[in-house]
Amino acid sequence: MVKSKKNGWVAWSEDEVKLLKRLFPRGKAREIAEQTGRPLTAVRQKAYSMGIKTRERRLWSANEIKLLKKLYPTENTQSIADKLGRSSDWVRHKANLIGLKKVGRGSVWSKQEEALLRKMYPDNSIRDIANQIGRTVQAVAYKAQNLGLGKPKPVWSKRELNLLEKLYPSKTEQHSETGRNHGNQLNKGIIAFDGVKCEYGA
Repeated sequence: MVKSKKNGWVAWSEDEVKLLKRLFPRGKAREIAEQTGRPLTAVRQKAYSMGIKTRERRLWSANEIKLLKKLYPTENTQSIADKLGRSSDWVRHKANLIGLKKVGRGSVWSKQEEALLRKMYPDNSIRDIANQIGRTVQAVAYKAQNLGLGKPKPVWSKRELNLLEKLYPSKTEQHSETGRNHGNQLNKGIIAFDGVKCEYGA
């Protein structure tokens, strides 16, 4: 049964870690994510931080190669990896070895891929997105740029602003004009700190 998780970081329980150690080496990251209620990227990050890897060196069976040949030209690489219980990198490597290529890929992205990119881009690394979508890091970065996607700007908390207002004047007492400009910028929602302008919100 999938367990719900509240927003924010939640420590891994002993049972979850045992599940990770048992299933991740077999390439079942998606199954772990479903059983723990955690994002797939969080499962992979936890496994990597613990040094747990998939057993990539096992031989490919005839059925696996047959399925790879059938799916690789048109299906998402990560989806194939999940079905085979292998990593997307290893699937891509095997496909290259036996001469398989994507059909009609090039710079053409499906609507599902674009939607997933837009959803994941603000809070995930480009490498994690690439692994999830089944494209290269360079392709993801280029597509994100074309779509005008950006990472959210850091927002100053009230505590940070109070601390900054308390400490910053000590550096500007000898520069009254700079102090006046600083005050004007605070009212406008922009704060200048050592020459760097940062937006802040309430």
